[in-house]
Amino acid sequence: MTGWRWGTLAALAVVAGCKATGEAAGAAAGAPKPAVPVDVAVARTDTVVDAIVATGEIEAVQSVELRPDVDGRVSELLVREGATVAAGTPLVRIDDAERRADLARAVAERDLAQQALARTRELLAQRAASQADLERAEATARATQASVDLLALRVERSVVRAPFAGVVGQRFVSIGDYVTSSTRLLALQTVSPQRARLQVPERYYQQLRTGQKVTFRVAALTNREFTGTVDFVDPSVQLPGRTVTIKAVVPNPRNELHPGMFIDARLATAVRPSAIVIPEDAVVPVQGKTFAWVVADGKAVRREIRLGVRAPGYVEVTEGIAAGDRVVVGGIERLSDGAAVTATEVDRSPRRFRDQ
Repeated sequence: MTGWRWGTLAALAVVAGCKATGEAAGAAAGAPKPAVPVDVAVARTDTVVDAIVATGEIEAVQSVELRPDVDGRVSELLVREGATVAAGTPLVRIDDAERRADLARAVAERDLAQQALARTRELLAQRAASQADLERAEATARATQASVDLLALRVERSVVRAPFAGVVGQRFVSIGDYVTSSTRLLALQTVSPQRARLQVPERYYQQLRTGQKVTFRVAALTNREFTGTVDFVDPSVQLPGRTVTIKAVVPNPRNELHPGMFIDARLATAVRPSAIVIPEDAVVPVQGKTFAWVVADGKAVRREIRLGVRAPGYVEVTEGIAAGDRVVVGGIERLSDGAAVTATEVDRSPRRFRDQ
């Protein structure tokens, strides 16, 4: 009898315990989930620039390899390599002794012809010469003057002068060298402004026009950015590569840019001054679509978005986000749509897109 009672009491205790455990589990299942801690950043407006990325090099606006107009030996090199010269500066002198002698002889012949013309006019006035004699004397005087002018020009051209202001490049001759009209003497290039020559893929042709701004960096000049203005768009596509050549004039007041320097450039094609931008960390790609988590009323909401221009660390959003929206940038992996969140705002102020 005693054993039966103890068995009954034990069974009742087990049933009571199971009931209590079930009630506790049900209460836990009905409790709200704890809020997920996340970091958020505010979607902002910024100036966004659509740009074409291209490579190219610096070239001189004007560049020439000077050659002499007359034959002869180099008698003087009047400037050093690297010298800055003004337009018209004498650069090289070709020996002109023979040409000067020819000029002196021509001047003497002209003077004689002028004297003969004067006598013929006097004789004609005295009826001692005919009109034909006068015409022959005038023709001789004109011919001798033409010879003087030609030889004087040859003497003048014995000095090779700078056709424009610039910097003297490499010299190709030395004093005593015999040169002809096909001999290279020296190179001359303009310094400021310079020109950036870029190769742009053919698919961007319709977006190219003169007046566009180009910003670029030069590998040889760290932490420097230069700006130029497009002044030439090649009307033809170049092969191979199917690229279009464009050129931009670039101020060079400090003479830092030199022909041949390699450049990485961005060509602005459109400017949007009030674009929406968010941190790149907020972008979630899923199966070919793009989403961002937005915190609204203490809950996480997943929104499909459309992206525009990218910049280091930030991206433009053209659809799905408004200025002032708080987007999740940390803790995304723990979110579900409609989940309660505890948001901590972090400062992710973007660097200006137009500076990228």
